[in-house]
Amino acid sequence: MRMPFPCLARPADGRGLKAPLWIGWLVAVMTVIAITSPAAAQAPLTLDQAVELALERGHEARAARASRDAARYRGQQFTSRLLPQLSLGGQVPTYNRSIIPVLQPDGSTLFRPQQQTNAALTMTLTQKLPLTGGDLFVTSSLARLSVSGQQAFQSWNSTPVSVGLRQDILRPNLSAWDRRQQNVQSELDERVYHEAVEGIALRTTELFFDLYAARVALDNAVTNAAVNDTLYTLNQGRFQVGKIGENDLLQSELALLRARTALDGARLAHERSVAALRLALNIPAGVPLTVTATALVPDFEADTARAVAEALANRASVTDVALQDVQARREVARARLATGIGATVQASFGYNATAPDASQAYQNLLEARQLTVSVQVPIWQWGAHGEGVRAAESERDRARSLGEAAIEQTAHQAHFAALQLSQARRNVIISAKADTVAGKRFEVAYNRYVIGRITIDNLYIAQAEKDQALTQFVLALRGYWRAYYELRRATLYDFEAGRPLR
Repeated sequence: MRMPFPCLARPADGRGLKAPLWIGWLVAVMTVIAITSPAAAQAPLTLDQAVELALERGHEARAARASRDAARYRGQQFTSRLLPQLSLGGQVPTYNRSIIPVLQPDGSTLFRPQQQTNAALTMTLTQKLPLTGGDLFVTSSLARLSVSGQQAFQSWNSTPVSVGLRQDILRPNLSAWDRRQQNVQSELDERVYHEAVEGIALRTTELFFDLYAARVALDNAVTNAAVNDTLYTLNQGRFQVGKIGENDLLQSELALLRARTALDGARLAHERSVAALRLALNIPAGVPLTVTATALVPDFEADTARAVAEALANRASVTDVALQDVQARREVARARLATGIGATVQASFGYNATAPDASQAYQNLLEARQLTVSVQVPIWQWGAHGEGVRAAESERDRARSLGEAAIEQTAHQAHFAALQLSQARRNVIISAKADTVAGKRFEVAYNRYVIGRITIDNLYIAQAEKDQALTQFVLALRGYWRAYYELRRATLYDFEAGRPLR
């Protein structure tokens, strides 16, 4: 079920209302404007079209998409780094010409000039071990040493293959923590993007209804100026024949002057709101821009329990709490293990050979083994280790407390966003009825004033109430659609379609 605009609204008993006189004038004025305006060649934008256009070509939406793509590429980069990495490095070449000390057989030392050229290439394949955080590597290298001078010689050294492992013991597994953090970070980036999209839709809605309200105010100002001009002309004739006093004539003239002043202000406000929406939608200056508010509002109820559940399942703030928790627990693990007793084991096994020329460098291979165990044992740290652990634990407790508050705040926002939408819809219904009644009352008051049955004060009171009712209806309609998109952003859930927005 969708609700009509106030000019088409019906009373509670279901009987139709005759269109008030001011509505007829308003339609006539808008028809003239539509015929003479260059914007008549383009259909006015609805709210859905404006939001879609803002999300498609708006500067803010393009920036949000770029930020999302950058986050996705960073996630893919992290995943790629977990795969085996192949690299090639070396020195090609290193040249050194200098005078060096040379030890003689009799124990003396002579200084001799020497030219030395080194060249080496190493191919390395590495893989990070996910369970232990160690590094598994496979290398293959070839090196050449050339020395000129009195003791010139040339040597080649090859290592066809060498397999090794480097593993920290009693140290935090940073690789595992990186994976946990990256998984949560990727989810957070996606949710931030979807919330940014709904934020853009909300801001576009506000700008849309800024323009719509300015358009309605301008049309109403045109109508009021025309009505007051007619009344002033009528009162001039009545004053000349003595039916009204000078005070009523002056009051009528003052009302006309105020109506014309209000018309000038409404024109400026309309131009400003057009420019603001044009900027948000990234529409060129030469393209006409008009809007029309939807005549219907969705008829659905947003359950508060469902809103809270969807918010806790979809909001970026909840994922950010999880990210803060991972980071805090990582710091606790680092404080406990990084500065305590630990060791590093590095072992490798392979084959190598040496020869005077390259053709023999891969012959007669010999085993090459290496084992290194380095131990770190802090003896006395003046309590620094325990203090660091307690500081990290305190930061973890702080993050948990803030996270609980953030989750409660998220649930609070979702709960009242659902209630606000229901109230906003009721306001639209009441305001539509009030606008219809106020328009009818002004029509009756105008007709009664023309035949001399009421005073001019009562007529202007009816006109002011008509203007106020129209303004309240536009504000109610704006409030509904603002609450509609607030609920979507607060829950990342489409209650009208019954599905998540992601």
